[in-house]
Amino acid sequence: MAGSGQGDSINKFKNYSINVLIVLLAVLTLYLLYSFVKHSTSGKQDDVKTQTADSSSNTITKQPSSKTLQIDVQNATGVQGVANTFMEYLRSTGFDVVEMGNFSTNDIKTSMVIDRTGNMRNAKKVAQSLGIQEKYVIQQINKNYFLDATVVIGKDYQELNPFKQKETNNQ
Repeated sequence: MAGSGQGDSINKFKNYSINVLIVLLAVLTLYLLYSFVKHSTSGKQDDVKTQTADSSSNTITKQPSSKTLQIDVQNATGVQGVANTFMEYLRSTGFDVVEMGNFSTNDIKTSMVIDRTGNMRNAKKVAQSLGIQEKYVIQQINKNYFLDATVVIGKDYQELNPFKQKETNNQ
């Protein structure tokens, strides 16, 4: 008889432990579900404006969101600093320039935008922002680049918006 009383208390302890474990797992599941829903809905903001402070002044900058186009800027002019000017201009207009460098040749006459994902509408937005005619938007899909578009800066760079704006600001 003493053995059965001890067996009952062991069974009650096992049942109690299992119930506690079930409650803990349920709470953990609810927390993970809440975190997933919160994370998946927080990415729906288009542009997030962030106040940044530096020692000289306060400025508001546009930070890239998940819908921001990622751009590669390639200098095909042979003139130093042109790609940097384009990068600054594109970033100021809300694009995310993730790479910048020199194109394989320095003799491209006309600037162009290359669509890398199959979404010509996005490539045309980049071209319009820069002042590149729509006929110079081409498509070369390459999933290995992880980019939306590549901007190839040609010898006509001084006729495009980044340099027109630069000239206007200097006057």
